[in-house]
Amino acid sequence: MPEHAPDTPLPHHIVVMGVSGSGKTTVGTELANLLGLVYLDGDDFHPQANIDKMASGIPLDDADRWPWLRRVGNWLAEQEHGAIVACSALKHSYREVLLSECPGTVFVHCTGSRELLEQRMLERTKHFMPAHLLDSQLATLEPLRADEPGASFDVAEPPTLVAEAMKDWITAR
Repeated sequence: MPEHAPDTPLPHHIVVMGVSGSGKTTVGTELANLLGLVYLDGDDFHPQANIDKMASGIPLDDADRWPWLRRVGNWLAEQEHGAIVACSALKHSYREVLLSECPGTVFVHCTGSRELLEQRMLERTKHFMPAHLLDSQLATLEPLRADEPGASFDVAEPPTLVAEAMKDWITAR
C-alpha cells in the first residue's frame, strides 16, 4: 500500500541555497507562500559562536558548519507536511549532509552575478554577514551537480518571478 494516496501531493522538503546576498530569504518566503509551506531561515540554526565569527569578518570552516547543517536537516525532516529552509549549502558535501538528515530534499539554487550579489549585501543593514566575505563564499561554492536533486535560478529577476519559476519546477517533479 503506498504511503500517500495518488491524489495527495508528496510533501516537499526544499532548501533554497546560494551565497549571501542571493535572495534566499526573500525568494524562500515567497516560495513558501506559493506552496503553503512553513519557512525558516537557516541562519536561525547557527550557534552564537558562528554568528560572532561571521560578524567579525571570519569565514566559517567545515568544523563550524557540520553541526549547523545537521540541525537544519533535522528540522527539515521533522516537518512531515513539508517545509522550506534557506541555507547556503555551498558545497556538495554540505548538501549530502542535508540529504542524509532529510532524504528527498530538493535544492533550488539562487544564482546571480557577483556585482548584483555585492550590491544586495551592501544595501542590507540588519545582517551579520559583511559584504567582504562574498568572495570567500563564491570561492567555496560548488554549483549543483547533474546528479543532485535541484535546479538553478537567476535572481536578477524580481523575487516573485523567481519564486514562481521555482514553484513550477518543484510541482512538475
